[in-house]
Amino acid sequence: MSALFPRWTNTFARVAAVSAVGVPVVALSAVMLLQRTPYVTNQHVELVQPIQFDHRHHNWEEGIDCRFCHAQVETSATAGIPATSLCMGCHAQVFNKSPRLEPLRQAYFSKTPVAWKRVHDLPDFVYFNHSIHVRKGVGCVTCHGRVDRMPMVYQAEPLTMQWCVDCHRAPQQHLRPLDAVTDMQWQAPVSAAQRAELGQRLAQANDVHPRTACDTCHR
Repeated sequence: MSALFPRWTNTFARVAAVSAVGVPVVALSAVMLLQRTPYVTNQHVELVQPIQFDHRHHNWEEGIDCRFCHAQVETSATAGIPATSLCMGCHAQVFNKSPRLEPLRQAYFSKTPVAWKRVHDLPDFVYFNHSIHVRKGVGCVTCHGRVDRMPMVYQAEPLTMQWCVDCHRAPQQHLRPLDAVTDMQWQAPVSAAQRAELGQRLAQANDVHPRTACDTCHR
C-alpha cells in the first residue's frame, strides 16, 4: 500500500515549522536593529540650516559660552534657541552687510523667528530636562559632542533609550566639575583610577542619583 503523502512533504513540514518560528524572530530582530542605525536615529546627519551658523567661529575662536545663546539650559527643560534680537545685538555691528546674514536681518525686521531645523529631536513620548543634567555636572560634550569643531551641527550620539539608560546606570564616568559643564576643552584624568575617583567624588558632592524607572522619561 502506497504512503498517503509523498516523502517530500516531511521536508516541507519541517521547513514550514522552522519558518513559522524563525521568520517572526528574524523580522523582529531586523526591526530592532534598524531602530539603532543612523537611518532612524539621525546620528551624524548634517542638516542644512536657513543661516550658515558656524559654532567653530562663535565658540572655539571667539570663546562665546554655550549659555550666552542657550540661556535657559540651567533653568529649563529646554536649552532654548537665541532670539533674533540676541543675534542682532552682535551682528548689527559685526558682518552687518554679509549676504549670509540676510535671512537674520529679514527675520529681525519682520519680527518673525528664524526657521531653524532641530538637530536633537527626541520622540514626543520622551521627557528630557536639560537643567537637571547641567546642574548635576553632565557636560554639553557628553550628549552633543564637540560642537565647537562642527561647521554644521549634527547629532553626535545615538540618543537611543539604551544609550540613556547606560549613562543613568553609571553616571560617574560622565561627570565633570560644575564650572566645566560648558567647557568643550575640559579633559578628564587619563588614569582610569583617577577618573573613577573623580566621578565618585562629584556624584557625592552634587547628589547624583539618577533613576532608571520607566516613568523617569516616559511620563
